[in-house]
Amino acid sequence: MAVKARATAAPPNAGIAQHTERVGTMQDQGYKILTTQVSQRLAELRGSTPGVMKAFGELGRAATAPGALDAKTKELIALALGVAARCDPCIGFHTQALAKLGATRQEVDETLGVATYMGGGPSLMYAASAVAAFDEAVAARASAAA
Repeated sequence: MAVKARATAAPPNAGIAQHTERVGTMQDQGYKILTTQVSQRLAELRGSTPGVMKAFGELGRAATAPGALDAKTKELIALALGVAARCDPCIGFHTQALAKLGATRQEVDETLGVATYMGGGPSLMYAASAVAAFDEAVAARASAAA
């Protein structure tokens, strides 16, 4: 006897990647696409809240400016925080910055080790995403330089 499948409405979060799917989802989509989409959305916010967005940009420039810590070290810290906060766009933006700053895969991997130590298992899952994002950013820079 065949069983009929009931038609149901899609749940409100249909199509949204769940935590266990994020690594595959971001690897399939690519961090460059993700950061491009986020940048487009941020442009809308710059239009509707220019003071807030300008202040945030100034904060970012001040926080990452070389001082006692160089810019690369500060970006490594930002990557670790993005992993611990489970922020896919943060991972994308900071791995792209690290590729531009000449970070090595070993520096990124060691940073992700500290993020995992501080954030536990969920950070480990995002560390895997950060590895994919960094490899993608390095490959994109190599292609652009060729």
